[in-house]
Amino acid sequence: MSESETVAALRSVPLFASLPDKQLKRLANAMRERTVEAGEELTVEGGGGVGFFVIEDGEAVVSVGGDEVRTLGPGDSFGEMAVIDAGPRSATVTAKSAMRCRGITSWGFKPLVESNPEMAWSLLETLVARLRESEARSGT
Repeated sequence: MSESETVAALRSVPLFASLPDKQLKRLANAMRERTVEAGEELTVEGGGGVGFFVIEDGEAVVSVGGDEVRTLGPGDSFGEMAVIDAGPRSATVTAKSAMRCRGITSWGFKPLVESNPEMAWSLLETLVARLRESEARSGT
């Protein structure tokens, strides 16, 4: 996946959608390639999460409570919230085929954001907007 394809994939992630191209390129360049064999679990529902991934090649199955809910492919991503808070994963993601991903850990993401205040501000604006949307839906 080229830098421009990685940037496009990052732009489709709600958390990163409002970042300017310059910041998306920094994030894309900070991500590292990872290869995964078919059948390997990339995340486990309820387990700790420390990384965010964008799929370059291959497919993965997302399951919740043991039920398959979605298939992910090139350009899809997962783990954007876990890269910030390392909270429990909401789903299990298992490689359906051999895969190539680009990923970043929380300990790689944090210094990137800390050294780029404009990135931090964009992320805060996005998180606040998502919180307000959630509050509006719940009536609080």
